[in-house]
Amino acid sequence: MKRSLLLCSPALGLAVLSTPVLAQTADQLDEVVVTATRVEAIVAETPGARVIDERAIQQRGAIFAADILADVPGLSVTRTGAFGGLAQVRMRGATPGKTLVLVDGVPVNDPTEPNGAFDFSGFELGDIQRIEVLSGPQSSLWGSDAIGGVIAFTTREIDGLRAEAEAGSYDTLRGRVSAGVANEQYALGAYVSRFDTDGISAADEADGNGEDDGFESTTVGVRGRYALSPAAAVDGSVRWSRGDAEIDGFPAPSFDDLADTFDTQQSEQWSGFGRLRLNALGLAHQFSVSGSDVERTSFSGGFGSTFSGDRQLYRWQADGARPDLDLTYAFGAEREESSGELSSGEADDLAVTSVFVTGGWDASERLNLSAALRHDDTDDFGSETTGRVSAAYRLDGGFIVSGAYGTGFKAPSISQAVCDFCYTPPVARLNPETADGGEIALGWASADGRLDGRATLYRLNVEDQISYVGGRYVNIAETRTDGVEIEGRALLGGGFDLTLAYAWTDAEDRTTGLRLQRVAEHAGSATLGWTGQRLSGALTVRAEGDQEDVDNLTFARATRESFVVANLNAAYGLSEQVTLTARVENLFDERYQQVLDYGEPGLSGYVGIRLRY
Repeated sequence: MKRSLLLCSPALGLAVLSTPVLAQTADQLDEVVVTATRVEAIVAETPGARVIDERAIQQRGAIFAADILADVPGLSVTRTGAFGGLAQVRMRGATPGKTLVLVDGVPVNDPTEPNGAFDFSGFELGDIQRIEVLSGPQSSLWGSDAIGGVIAFTTREIDGLRAEAEAGSYDTLRGRVSAGVANEQYALGAYVSRFDTDGISAADEADGNGEDDGFESTTVGVRGRYALSPAAAVDGSVRWSRGDAEIDGFPAPSFDDLADTFDTQQSEQWSGFGRLRLNALGLAHQFSVSGSDVERTSFSGGFGSTFSGDRQLYRWQADGARPDLDLTYAFGAEREESSGELSSGEADDLAVTSVFVTGGWDASERLNLSAALRHDDTDDFGSETTGRVSAAYRLDGGFIVSGAYGTGFKAPSISQAVCDFCYTPPVARLNPETADGGEIALGWASADGRLDGRATLYRLNVEDQISYVGGRYVNIAETRTDGVEIEGRALLGGGFDLTLAYAWTDAEDRTTGLRLQRVAEHAGSATLGWTGQRLSGALTVRAEGDQEDVDNLTFARATRESFVVANLNAAYGLSEQVTLTARVENLFDERYQQVLDYGEPGLSGYVGIRLRY
């Protein structure tokens, strides 16, 4: 059995997840050991676990996170404008605030966003080594905000000097420089990235709008570690980013139709952590302090509105193992504190104290069992206990059947807690949203390790969903998502590899019987990659079916039409140090929208160079 061990940082809340569907191409597809449940587990035995590694990011030519996350089955990306427009993620039909986002283990969800969601619009991938995704309720591992799942980004440890530059359509310029040193005892590196484009009109040009909406983004980061002794080490990182976007809005006198305006939006965010690793009393201890801060300012019609929020997380975790029993386990405690100030002048502080335990047991050579339990005690909204159990059994012929059941919860956001922009008296006390979800998966891998795939059937129920109704926030909605996720990977020979993904998502508001908005029923992608001695490349075709949305003029339900779009990316190595790059987006000049009334770029091209020393 071919395995490769992935190291993780569970004390920072970083789930290291992987699946051979998007893993690195080799002579065989590796069976990877992961720690999605804070203890080591095999990816094929972990439903919903996937990874997009550095090679896949470069092969696809992805610049921003939103460019590649849509290829993950069961994950919907909505974007109100191609460059700098609000970009959010829905996992298995759950609203955007129910996906927890981590950067080097640091929670970075926006405390001041109405639902507590993360905006991916300016999240640039130049410093990202891995993107890990874990679908389904994960509150037993990661607490609130993880009802739909978790997306974890890991920044790169730098050894040497790297530089990139690219130019192309819409007067787009992109550059990145990084430098560092890394060895067994210590590592220290820093990087800076810059993206600048004139863009296109955020409002679809079919309505006669032709004013370009530009976007600028800058990302700076530092990461380091130092081994104090064989039993103790420290490490940490800081990441700062800023985005300035021109956006469209609803101009006077009607204020009811999306059109060209001079509206702008600025966002600034930083996140970072510091950690001490210590082996003592037969356990591997990790003590960490992490934090994130975000500030968003919008200017419309000469008026500005500013939102600012921050959160801190203090965590201790201990990892242990009983090799004689084939048992691994982890337990710990944490305290999270967040605060936010809204443009309306409202402000609030929220906090939660948590304890957790999780473990995995190889009951036999064929059967693996795992479980997790967590208790969260919020300062303002009571306490909640969540759990998750999973099992996997290896059948003959390369098949693995696995399943999981978990529960989740989400405490009200700051906007919901203070009833921001409420026009009627708020309810006395909002209840946390709760969820439960189950899934069963059947995976298969060929004996020669060149083919594998997995099909997953799941259901996700959300109760007490918080909605804005009658001028205030109330617990009213119940939603259910039934879905199928199918994915596979094949090494075709001759340097070619093929990745396929498809999702059927039936997301329904159980209160009204209507489909949930901005969740396509059918979505899929196919990537044909090729790797030669000097030349490599990939052709990705992505399709989405019709999607329920809302008409910006009448506010009635409307349909965003289906689309098929193709992107081509290529790289040619002049030497070990110099690589030329080229990419073509929207290869067949498809006119499409990800969100109703918001335009996407037509046929566009970019060329660049990468240097490594």
